[in-house]
Amino acid sequence: MNKNIGLFWLRDDFRFTKNEGLIEATTNHDQVVVFYLYKKEIYKYQEAQKWWLSKSLFNFRKQLNNLNITLEIIETNSFKIFFDKLIEKKGFSIYWNKVYEPDYLKLDKYLLSILKNKNINHKIFKGNTLNEIDEIKKNDGTPFKVFTPFWRTAEKYYIEKIPPKEKIIKKCKKKINYFKNCIDPDKILPKKNWFKNFEKIWFPDEQTALKELQSFINERITNYSDQRNFPNRPGTSKLSPFIKFGQLHVQTIWSQCIKKKSKNIGTTKFLTEIGWREFNHSLINYFPYMLKGNYSKKFDKFPWLKNSKFLNAWKKGLTGYPIVDAGMRELYSSGWMHNRVRMIVGSFLVKHLLINWKDGEKYFRNCLLDYSPASNVAGWQWVAGCGADAAPYFRIFNPILQGEKFDKEGDYVKKWVPELKSLPKKFIHKPWEFIDKKFQLGRDYPHPIVKHEDAREKALNAFKKI
Repeated sequence: MNKNIGLFWLRDDFRFTKNEGLIEATTNHDQVVVFYLYKKEIYKYQEAQKWWLSKSLFNFRKQLNNLNITLEIIETNSFKIFFDKLIEKKGFSIYWNKVYEPDYLKLDKYLLSILKNKNINHKIFKGNTLNEIDEIKKNDGTPFKVFTPFWRTAEKYYIEKIPPKEKIIKKCKKKINYFKNCIDPDKILPKKNWFKNFEKIWFPDEQTALKELQSFINERITNYSDQRNFPNRPGTSKLSPFIKFGQLHVQTIWSQCIKKKSKNIGTTKFLTEIGWREFNHSLINYFPYMLKGNYSKKFDKFPWLKNSKFLNAWKKGLTGYPIVDAGMRELYSSGWMHNRVRMIVGSFLVKHLLINWKDGEKYFRNCLLDYSPASNVAGWQWVAGCGADAAPYFRIFNPILQGEKFDKEGDYVKKWVPELKSLPKKFIHKPWEFIDKKFQLGRDYPHPIVKHEDAREKALNAFKKI
């Protein structure tokens, strides 16, 4: 056993299963301290995630206590300054897992070089992906820009790997404290109390994540391919926030899905969603400029409109299009939105209102519990048509037909837009056609802010310009 103290830098790794950095620390050291660096700047526009992070820290700290491991939270303005100070100390070894975002990987390079120079024992491990992002390339060594060949290659590469021996976390001999001026998880909570509703829906810890995964595999995965499109049915896994914060490793998801002997179309489709996550992480690291702007440069000339009235109506779920409004209200109330509806509301903002996808991306970043730069930016650019392997520009979702197709009975709309509850289902997705003394458009529910046909034509003309 190493006499040094083992430090584990916790990032998006709130789990014991497949947490290589933490497992290595407890294997090598009698005394381990887990530390989390809270950088306010990162969470400035991620209010919903402050709640999930705070709860994750609280729950994880309780579990670590049982293993005689302390979790200490340090508020810092700069990761670099923090580590420069830490490295002046001696008598510790440090471990961490990768986060596959350009800034984090750049920081890793810096840390590895100074730790080596100072002769400090350290080890960095693979993060929450199936493959390392630089392992999957075309035969000529260039990155994939189209999903299908990427996933075909990535899946084959992963399946052919020899799985490493499963290691488990060890209990430490005694608990110690290491850092000064630590903060409590509560200090991270958003100032506004709007997240109170989240507490009725979510419980951010590893046990809950594993339980949710099992119930999804046992009860819903077989029909996932069809059911995932209907927002009024529990057809999706709802695991995305747990994956983002690392309560679940994607390898755990993979192995549990494969254990289900009959690998059917539902399982294949679900694992393809993990493939998209891998593809998006590959994209943002090979083309980091897309985190701030269009992947496809010709979109830099697109004539976006600035219209704060329309943007606010969209955010508040008051566009006059029921399926769009239901989605936006679900997002604000629960910190999550059904994937089919994400595409509908995204298409509406970008193509009906001609508002820049970046405004939508920013709002989602603030409200989504599962926000990750890779998936959010790539998803928005896919909808806008300016991303890699994106939807063609002329694909403009008709919010009325989307509603009628995927929320036939109007249950989803009625749940989130209760002012339409009493409408017959024939009119639930086009309330402007309903004539009744008890229901008045403009008073009980807004008029549509744009007319679908006109907006579609306007969008096609704007896209033709580029």
